[in-house]
Amino acid sequence: MADVHELLDTWIANVKDEELLAELNTMKEQGDEDAITDAFFQDLAFGTAGLRGTIGAGTNRMNIYTVGRATQGFADYLNATFEHPTVAIARDSRNKGELFVKTTAAILAANGVTALVYPKISPVPTLSWAVRDLKCSGGICMTASHNPAPYNGYKAYGPDGCQITSEAADAISKAIAETDTFTGVKSMDFDEALEQGLVKWIDDSCLERYYDAVLARGVTNLSAEEIAGAPLKLVYTPLNGTGLIPVTTVLERAGITDVTVVPEQKEPNGDFPTCPYPNPEIRQAMQKGIDLCEQVHPDLLLATDPDADRVGVAVKNGDDYLLLTGNEMGVLLLDYILKQAALMDIEKKKEIVIQKTRQELYEECGISQKRSINGSNRDDRSPSERVRFSSSFDILHHFWPYQEYRVPSADSGCRVP
Repeated sequence: MADVHELLDTWIANVKDEELLAELNTMKEQGDEDAITDAFFQDLAFGTAGLRGTIGAGTNRMNIYTVGRATQGFADYLNATFEHPTVAIARDSRNKGELFVKTTAAILAANGVTALVYPKISPVPTLSWAVRDLKCSGGICMTASHNPAPYNGYKAYGPDGCQITSEAADAISKAIAETDTFTGVKSMDFDEALEQGLVKWIDDSCLERYYDAVLARGVTNLSAEEIAGAPLKLVYTPLNGTGLIPVTTVLERAGITDVTVVPEQKEPNGDFPTCPYPNPEIRQAMQKGIDLCEQVHPDLLLATDPDADRVGVAVKNGDDYLLLTGNEMGVLLLDYILKQAALMDIEKKKEIVIQKTRQELYEECGISQKRSINGSNRDDRSPSERVRFSSSFDILHHFWPYQEYRVPSADSGCRVP
């Protein structure tokens, strides 16, 4: 293990950032061994998910120096792998996100890698989209996902818009290890990089194409008139993250306009004041939304985590609201998608036929039928009520218990996510 005190002295001698330098000097003056050791006993590990750690000074922290070193390693990898590489960059609402983005873009530019940057906070899915849409060599998103407020992170993506492979992560890690934090990083002024065209802003047309692509992947046999005739009512919370604009935009364009946003969690705020652990899969994070549901009485409560790549759902269950697990949502969505596909006009030669009883699906996934939203195998509801439940991803229990589903094959031309 490295001598943490030697590393502390090295950082004090080389760090120019006033906030970080003050933190380092405080560590030294107070002689806080635990703080010094935790900050310097290791380097932040770079893996397939990039970097993630608490914000602060030290080799084991997220700061402009650890971000810079990682970016230099990424740039070296890109230059060795691609001709004229480009990288799309985004950030969520977390603290220091904008600083880390500008630091990263300036280093990439200095290394001959063109940086394409979202000018405002943007979710991970829009970053993945930009990588593919703009034909980039890679992507970077400053986010710590659903971790608590003291954290930030550096997610790295390949040219397919997915998180980098283990092989790429190993190559990047090797390049990072060979980079000195203070003397091995090339950088330039961010504004100069903009003027020279080495850094470019991603314009709104990229997001518009993303919205169009999301809506095109919808699986439903409902017309706009049918959806309008049985409107879905939602409560939504972005948990002070990036989801507000993209989620409400897609919902509105899909015909879902009765959406009440949780006011305390509407605006971006990296401190996440109402939920220290902004994970929409836990009740603590969803409680503000549940409280609002008691007043608004929606069909569903939806929530997204700070980088909006994770969704939480709650539904009314007796006198309380039930949070659906990822497995339960998977079964609900799969059942809905298969049944919608079964209603579409698909050529038989391009069909995959799946025969399952609903009970078999439940048993395979370990789900008890008594937790279903509707609770019956037959449906006596009116057509408008059936439309309402269809648009809310209900498991459509009005089908007979035994159903033949037809799923389009990959080349059928029918869009099924």
